[in-house]
Amino acid sequence: MNPPRALPALLITLALVSSSRVAIADERPNVVFILADDLGINDLACYGRKDHATPNLDRLATRGARFTSAYCGLSICSASRAALMTGKSPARLHLTTFLPGRPDAPSQKLLHPQIAMALPGSEVTLAERFKGLGYATGIFGKWHLGDAPGSAPVDQGFDEAFLPPTDSEPSATEGGKNEYAITRRAVEFLERKKDGPFFLYIAHHNPHIRLAAKPELVAKHRDAYNPTYAAMIETLDDTVGMILAAVERQGLAGKTIVVFTSDNGGLHVLEGGDAPATHNTPFRAGKGYLYEGGLRVPLIVAWPGRISPATIAEPTVNLDFTPTLMELCGGPPPAEPGLDGVSLAARLRGGPPAPPRAFPFHFPHYTNQGSRPAGSLREGDWKLIEHYEDGRLELYDLAADPGEQSDLAGRDPSRARAMRAKFAAWRSSVDAQANTPNPDFDPGLAAPIYRAFDSSNVSPRATAAETAPLFQPWRRLMNAAVAGGRKRASR
Repeated sequence: MNPPRALPALLITLALVSSSRVAIADERPNVVFILADDLGINDLACYGRKDHATPNLDRLATRGARFTSAYCGLSICSASRAALMTGKSPARLHLTTFLPGRPDAPSQKLLHPQIAMALPGSEVTLAERFKGLGYATGIFGKWHLGDAPGSAPVDQGFDEAFLPPTDSEPSATEGGKNEYAITRRAVEFLERKKDGPFFLYIAHHNPHIRLAAKPELVAKHRDAYNPTYAAMIETLDDTVGMILAAVERQGLAGKTIVVFTSDNGGLHVLEGGDAPATHNTPFRAGKGYLYEGGLRVPLIVAWPGRISPATIAEPTVNLDFTPTLMELCGGPPPAEPGLDGVSLAARLRGGPPAPPRAFPFHFPHYTNQGSRPAGSLREGDWKLIEHYEDGRLELYDLAADPGEQSDLAGRDPSRARAMRAKFAAWRSSVDAQANTPNPDFDPGLAAPIYRAFDSSNVSPRATAAETAPLFQPWRRLMNAAVAGGRKRASR
C-alpha cells in the first residue's frame, strides 16, 4: 500500500521544526553561576584588596562587566539566596533571615517575626525558569533554603543536586569547605551537558566560618590580614579557574555566561573563631548589617563577544538576575506579579543604565553579628536606615561618605522623613512582617552588647589577630545573652 501523498511533506515539516528547535537551543547560552558564601566587596584583588591572590577572578573581570555597587538581596544568607532564586524581595517572601534563625532572648527588645522555614514550593525559581526553556539544570554546593516537602532543590527545578557537608579536612586534594569535591562534580556535569544548553549553579561554602585551608597556603599568606581566610580565597579562586578551564576545554567560552558573586557582605566581627574573617574597608560593618559593608558584594558577569568589558558603577541588586538572565537567554520576560528586579541585559550589552530606582531592604531581626531589627532605603546617593526598636533614623550621602560615618538625619530632617514615608509605603506594598514587643526584655542585658559597644563601627587593626581583642569581651556577652533563648515556632 502506497503511503499518503501528504506524509513526505509532513515528515519534512517535522524535520524542519525539529532542526529549528535544535538551532534555537544551540543559540541559547549556557549559564554558569558561581556564588561565594560571605565573600565581601573588599576581598578580591580586582576590587582593590592587596593581600589576597585572585588571578582567575581578576582575569574574568577584565573579560566582562565588574559591578562596584552590586547589592545582595539582604545581608544574611538564606534571605539573599531566596531573593536570588526567585527575583522577589525577602520581605515579600517572608524569609528575612538565615534558616532556622536566631532565637528570641531577654537581651532583645523585640521578638522576631515567624518567618517561612523554607522557600515555598509555590515560588518559581531560576532553575524552573531555565527548565522551561529546555535547559539542563544542576546545583553543586549549598542550598540553605530548607528541605521541607516541595522545597528541596530537586523539587525546585534542579535535575541534579550535590550538597556535600559544609566542612572538610584540608588535604592535598581538598580545601576546608569541600571546594574541590563541589568543583569536580560541577565539571562532570558541564562535560556531560556540553551540548547544552545548561544552567550550572555552583554555590560554595567558602569563605564562611569555620575557617580552614591547606596549611601550605596559610603559610604562604602569613602576612595577610587573616592568613587562613586569604588561603581560602586563593582556594576559591583556584576552583573558579578549574570551571573556566573546563568551559574553554569544551569549546563553550563564546556561548557561556559566567556570573560570579556572593550571598552577602564579608564577616567583619569575631564569630566562631579566634579572629575576624575579613574587613570591608572602606565600607562600614559587614554581614548581618544594612550598612554598605553588609550589603555590597562583588559581581562579575562575563560572556565573550556579547558583554563588553566594563566597570559599572550604578547600583544593582541580586533580584535582577531573574529578568536579566531570562532576557540574555532568549526567554520571555517574566511577567507574573510580585517580581522585584529589573533586567540589566541592555546595560550589559553596552546600553544606557536602567532608569533610577530605589533599593529597599527590610531586616526585622537580631543577628549573631550584633545588628538589631532595621530597614534601609537607597535613593540615588542618599541612604536611610530606620531602627525598628525606637524609630531612630540615620541618613547618609554615599557619594561624599561611602563609609557612612556622617549621619545627616539631624541636618536634613525633611529628607529623612520623606524617605521614611516611602520606605513605609514599600513595606506595606509587599506585606512585610513586623516585630512585636518582647515581654521578657531585660534592658540590663541589652545595654552592654547593643549600646556600650557598636560592632558595626570597629576600625580594623593591621591584622585580624590584632583586631580580635577589640571584639572579645563583646563576643562573650553576645554568646551568653542568647544562650538558652527560646526558639520561635516555625509556621
